[in-house]
Amino acid sequence: MVQPDSTPTKSYQIWLPLLLSLMMVIGMIIGTKLRPSEPTTKIVIENDDAISKQIGEGRIEELIRYIEAKYVDEVESDKMIEEAIKTLIGELDPHSNYLTADELVEVNEQLQGNFHGIGVEFMMLDDTIVVIKPIKDGPSEAVGIIEGDRIVEINDTIVTGDVYEISKVMQMLRGEVGSKVKVGVLRVGEQDIREFEISRAEIPVYSVDVANMLDESTGYIKLNRFSATTYNEFMKGLERLVEEHQMTDLVIDLRQNPGGYLQEATKILSQLFKEKDQLLVYTEGRAVHRNDYESTGQNFFDVNNIVVLIDEGSASASEILAGAIQDLDRGVVIGRRSFGKGLVQDQYLLKDGSALRLTVARYYTPSGRSIQRSYDDDAVYRDDLEARYNSGELVDESKVTVVDSLVFKTKNGRLVYGGGGIAPDIFVPIDTVLFNDYYHELQQYVSTFSYKYYQKNKSILKKNTIDDFIKNFEVSDTIFEEFLDYAEKKDINRKPKELDLVKDVLKEDIKTRLAKHIFNENNYFRVVQSDDEMIREALKALNSPNPLVSKKNSVGNNEQEF
Repeated sequence: MVQPDSTPTKSYQIWLPLLLSLMMVIGMIIGTKLRPSEPTTKIVIENDDAISKQIGEGRIEELIRYIEAKYVDEVESDKMIEEAIKTLIGELDPHSNYLTADELVEVNEQLQGNFHGIGVEFMMLDDTIVVIKPIKDGPSEAVGIIEGDRIVEINDTIVTGDVYEISKVMQMLRGEVGSKVKVGVLRVGEQDIREFEISRAEIPVYSVDVANMLDESTGYIKLNRFSATTYNEFMKGLERLVEEHQMTDLVIDLRQNPGGYLQEATKILSQLFKEKDQLLVYTEGRAVHRNDYESTGQNFFDVNNIVVLIDEGSASASEILAGAIQDLDRGVVIGRRSFGKGLVQDQYLLKDGSALRLTVARYYTPSGRSIQRSYDDDAVYRDDLEARYNSGELVDESKVTVVDSLVFKTKNGRLVYGGGGIAPDIFVPIDTVLFNDYYHELQQYVSTFSYKYYQKNKSILKKNTIDDFIKNFEVSDTIFEEFLDYAEKKDINRKPKELDLVKDVLKEDIKTRLAKHIFNENNYFRVVQSDDEMIREALKALNSPNPLVSKKNSVGNNEQEF
């Protein structure tokens, strides 16, 4: 299982050369030796010779030669082939995908848990690249790059101005391990450019955002993806929480986690069940035999009660973890209905460095349910979040729709449903401000304004302890007015009637962003957690006499105790 997933664009205007190249691609896919980069299932293609004969081996090459030799106009073969591939894949499910060589590098960086670069966190501030902080022990820190440095040149090319977007800058700074890049930097208070030659290195991309304590007994681990390093990161965080803080209960935050490698999710799940051979999830497809993933019974740490946080952005491997916890009555699932992706992809490399990510199986939770949403209508599938908002289900639990014919039972007999994601045991509505257009117009400037304010008031802000900051620091009306003035200079006009709706949330956004500059990552997340409704619900459930009987499940108007 891979991430992120994307829904291919379908095109129905296929002219003759495109049709012929499409036939060629079919032959390429059949004839090319495919190699999985992360084997989750083994696929055996039977009767390969018969398939090749049906397609017409040899005719594809002949047709392409005719196009190249005789077609009235010059054709861009590579571009035509890529469009043909995308059209072909677009006829499958929304999660089968074709990645060009460049796209594959970018996606694999997220899944492999590292990338090759100079090791800085930066932002575009007034059309200039500003270093937020160098990554600890990274190559930029080693040569002397510091917070606040402005990168104005990369390999003697000036990189200030509108034309240099984040993606373009990243391409220039990244490269092979050991390769060198020359960076010109303007430091605050200086007029001359400092030049640094930096050797690119392997930079970790962490999938665990934070592992900290919510109270004296409750730990919290937030996962942003399931990459190749997620299990190891999770276990390091869990070990520290148990051994240093005597953690007994655990909150696992999977909100906005789009998934990743299935095995990483099952390895984490195995650590949460003491029983051996407990079914956690199974996969099965037309050409793939059933494959059961079971617990090992070899737990390194004792974890008592568990809460899993999910929302409409929790997909794939996130749903595997949440579904197993729910089906086996191991803990409480809190939040909103998850995305609904129950398909498994394998990745196959093609000769030109591109890759095919092909859906080969469906996965099923321990109760036997598939939570994959219907994708018969591509537009409906793509616009699901908007549909949920319009139906009211994001703010009203009674509006959550379930497929009543797909009813399953948990280990203790509770009713759960398939066909549309994981419905939580305890529902927490979304803040409707997040759908306000004016909020988003202003919110895009919170990051840059907060950094400017921090730089101007650093000496005062740094005097705050984390506890004082959480309890006493407020974004005053004066600070908020400064923010509105800043946004106005960016052509965001004031809308007095809407300000009252968005003001409090924007103030909280500014406060948390300031915390990111003032404190380390763990303390930054403490500020975020202090105003998190789902976390409050999690602690409430964990502090009840028995979390598993603390709430009635009313999804689908089927009230029952659990």
